[in-house]
Amino acid sequence: MDVVSFADIPVKERFAFWREMSSKMWMPLDARCEPHLEGPFQAHTALGGPASLQATLLTATSLTIQRTPGLIRRSDPETFFVTCAVRGHAMGEQADRRADLRTGDLMLRDSSRPYLTRFGSGDPAGGQLLSLQFPRSMLPMPERGLRDLSAVRIRGDRGIGALASQYLLELARRLEDFSAAEAVRVSTLTLDVLTAALAAELDARNAVPPDGRRRALLAQIHAFIRANLGDAHLTPGAIAAAHHISVSYLHQLFRAEEITVAGWIRERRLERCRRDLSDPMLAATPIGAIAARWGFTSPAHFSQAFRAAYGLSPRQFRQSSAGNGRGPSDPSV
Repeated sequence: MDVVSFADIPVKERFAFWREMSSKMWMPLDARCEPHLEGPFQAHTALGGPASLQATLLTATSLTIQRTPGLIRRSDPETFFVTCAVRGHAMGEQADRRADLRTGDLMLRDSSRPYLTRFGSGDPAGGQLLSLQFPRSMLPMPERGLRDLSAVRIRGDRGIGALASQYLLELARRLEDFSAAEAVRVSTLTLDVLTAALAAELDARNAVPPDGRRRALLAQIHAFIRANLGDAHLTPGAIAAAHHISVSYLHQLFRAEEITVAGWIRERRLERCRRDLSDPMLAATPIGAIAARWGFTSPAHFSQAFRAAYGLSPRQFRQSSAGNGRGPSDPSV
């Protein structure tokens, strides 16, 4: 994904720069920030591919965004967008409705009607929102019904909303890591997840095509596994039970991806271990402790799996990452 950076913008000019860029990238907006908080303002913007969704991660100590009737007349992309509160609280208004979001909650809005969003106020660490914008035609549900969901809080702590929330929170953490090709694939999965969550809120599951339901469920399962990689008891049975499906159907979902459930879990665990082993801040942490942190109960099995995946033992990889073999000495693995 392409990332818009503030690195070369003087601190005092960053909010004005973002305000101008946001109206060019998305749609005409009126953004306001308290003058004394403009300095700490931050925004991370990642853009998906053509005919895909546009993802934006915003961080601000205090920000109000408004789209007025005059701004709508000036230009309207005729899109829907879903906002997820990644950190802190947020408030959204549209169509005489107001949604007060807590971390993990979702909200739908329509670019063709006036709206207001406010977040980050009163929190020294600021608030963070993930916004996903996409053409209305990409949701296989009646537009009129979807408009009835605008500025309605979709709770991120229960039902399909919770599964969608887990996926979106993970997406926010990884947003800037995706290549252009990965961004297109992630966009497809994300739209499936959003479709399932919105359909559930409308009690209109039949509006979701079977393939879309399958991809959405698989994306939610992936997010669940990532969130629980450190659990040594993360088994197919536990995963299936958490998603109210049979173990056989779980295996069927992964067979379509040409990988086993256990294989997918192992790959993700090895990725996390590889990341930690290359982190200088964790240089003093024993390799066995890192392996256990990500669900490997047998040091020998972990060492064998790591070598098979990366061509080096965990100790050799850590030393190589440290440069010229000067990594920490840990002969335990």
